[in-house]
Formats: sequence, C-alpha cells, structure tokens
Amino acid sequence: MKVTLGTFKDKGDGLAAFLEPRVGTKPSLSGGEIEIEDEKIREGVKPRHVKTYIKRFLYMNGVRKKYRVFVAGKELTIQEIELGEKAEEEAEEKKPEKKVEEEKAEEAESGPKEAPKEEAEEEKPKPKKAAPKKPRPKKKKSDEKD
Repeated sequence: MKVTLGTFKDKGDGLAAFLEPRVGTKPSLSGGEIEIEDEKIREGVKPRHVKTYIKRFLYMNGVRKKYRVFVAGKELTIQEIELGEKAEEEAEEKKPEKKVEEEKAEEAESGPKEAPKEEAEEEKPKPKKAAPKKPRPKKKKSDEKD
C-alpha cells in the first residue's frame, strides 16, 4: 500500500508513527511517500480504513479542512485543497459576530450611535413562545364494588 503525501510531506514522520499501531507494521517513509508492506498489514485493514486513519490524523493536527484524501486501489493520495475567492468570501460571511463585537467596541469608545441601534433592534427576531400544553384527560374512576 502506498500513501502519496504531496504538500503534507513535512508531517510524514508523524503520520507514519500514527499509522504504525493501527496497521500493525511500521510504514517506511521515503521522500514524499509512505510505503506499507501488504503482507505485514494487520488482518482486516483495508485502504478505506487507512484513509480514515489519515483523516483522523489531519483533524488532530488542525488541518483537516485544508486537505483531501483520495483512494485508488491500494494507493492513497493526500491533496491540498486550493481555497479560491469563494471560500474566502464564505469565511468572511461566517464571521459577522466579530464585526458586531467591533462595532460595539467602537460605540463604547466614541459614544452611542442612535441610528445603528434602532436598526439592530428591528433586525432582532422576537423569541418564540412555546405552544400551550393541552390538559391531560382525567382517568375515569371505575365503579366501586361494596
């Protein structure tokens, strides 16, 4: 089995050490590739499992969103995702809270601004009230026998 590291080759030693107990043998690192001998791999470990291990390693290092892992037969490839302008715009849209916090900090320094506050109050949705609960029917008392 072969894992092509691509731009992730600087962390190849860590990945090889991470994979060792999971695949049952020590992978050999050469250049930008990790080689795992097929005969020595623990029984039941398939390339799809190794892909999951690699993704877990990427997540633990905080770079999971920057890389993709592809499987083709017994070859795995770690490829860096190219972030374009759309991804940058989406990242900015997801962080409106910081802008609101910055505006609040500016208001505290320079004094309150009346117009933006009114707009902010109008934009806030009112909290929804819970639907009233229906009363449960009371249990009928069975006829008492004397």
